Amino acid sequence: MPDLGGGRCPPAFGLPPEYFRPNEGAGRVSALRYGYVTGPGIGVLWAFVIATTVAVVMSFVTGDAYRPALLGCLLLGGLAGLAVIAWRTPAALIALVTLISLALVLMQIVPPIVTGPTVGAGGAAAAGAAFGLCLIVPLLTILKDTALGALTRHEFEEAVIRFLMGFGYIFFTAIVLIPFYVMVMTSLKNQSELMANPLDFSIDLDKGWDLFSSYTELILEFNFGSYLWTSFYVSVLTVLITLLFAVPGAYAVARLRFQGRAAFSRSILLIYMVPMIVLALPIYIAFSVTGLRNTILGIVLIYPVTTIPVALYMLQGYFRGLPSEIEEAGLMDGLNRLQVIWKITLPLSLPAMASVSLYVFMIAWNEFLLAFMLLDDPSKFTLTRGIASLDSSEIPRQHLMAGSVIATVPIMVIFLGLERFMTKGLTAGSVKG
Repeated sequence: MPDLGGGRCPPAFGLPPEYFRPNEGAGRVSALRYGYVTGPGIGVLWAFVIATTVAVVMSFVTGDAYRPALLGCLLLGGLAGLAVIAWRTPAALIALVTLISLALVLMQIVPPIVTGPTVGAGGAAAAGAAFGLCLIVPLLTILKDTALGALTRHEFEEAVIRFLMGFGYIFFTAIVLIPFYVMVMTSLKNQSELMANPLDFSIDLDKGWDLFSSYTELILEFNFGSYLWTSFYVSVLTVLITLLFAVPGAYAVARLRFQGRAAFSRSILLIYMVPMIVLALPIYIAFSVTGLRNTILGIVLIYPVTTIPVALYMLQGYFRGLPSEIEEAGLMDGLNRLQVIWKITLPLSLPAMASVSLYVFMIAWNEFLLAFMLLDDPSKFTLTRGIASLDSSEIPRQHLMAGSVIATVPIMVIFLGLERFMTKGLTAGSVKG
């Protein structure tokens, strides 16, 4: 084994040995790249992230006031980061017991989470226990390669990256779940509860089936069953019409040679990039003149205009990835071009067709501007147009939230159920077959 100069990691990928040997030479190691600085520093940041998360969750679940305390996070996070790396030292047990005891004392004096006057001892204890558990356990992973002494750049960067990954998981989960949670919890309340405390997102399970009274009223009194059915069949028709035009168009761009093919291929997305609000007035005038405004036929005709360009773009990339030799063999066997498309190309393109269909269905299901502009008759409203009609001071807020849940959950279930087909279809055409 050749001498690598005493470094803890061998040179790799052409990097100089100095990259892996921070202890060589005076002044070469940044102060941050010492474990006794990195550990407490990351501990403080992670403590603030966890305190904020626990405070938000407890506030939403209980309806009481919880908020993170900066001083408590600073002291307890620093001690936790130091404790996690101190147990690897020879005096591990003494250091660990001392730091944990000090942390427990500090939690009583300067708690990391401050509670409101309505929070009892049990709620404060639950918040403290959740904070401690969610602080220590992840730090054991984040700082698993961190020692008290000097760190290599690799060790330091690994600790920072693990912290950023943990923060990213919490942050993006929060921005997805919190609006949905607020929407669902609000829909399960009555008007008196919302008036008493609009920020209380807890629910009373003792109400039983009365929790869902807003949904029952939407179906029976606000005609939401009709809105659901209208949105469903309009979306299905949009998918069928889009595929009817997009499949031959995408195949022609991908396989056939004709004048203007390159310009047509490049201009497909340009149509999709035109903001719909720019076309709103011309569409409104044209549909009013032709009598298509306030009709389902008009909606079915205009929706594919917004979806065909993106479907063309997605499908042509997939068709280009299919081996042309298979289609040529079909032509040599006596099939014409349409038979080749129907019997060979389409069966091979099922993943792409599924992903395009799902994407087009979601666009049509969630479309609002055209429906709001063209539909005035409540008996012909789509779901998004029906939800907009609930945005009134005369209609309780929980009905608007219940309508939003009804619009969100079906498309969410469909997407989660067919997500693997969508992912496969979107990536299948990225590599030439």
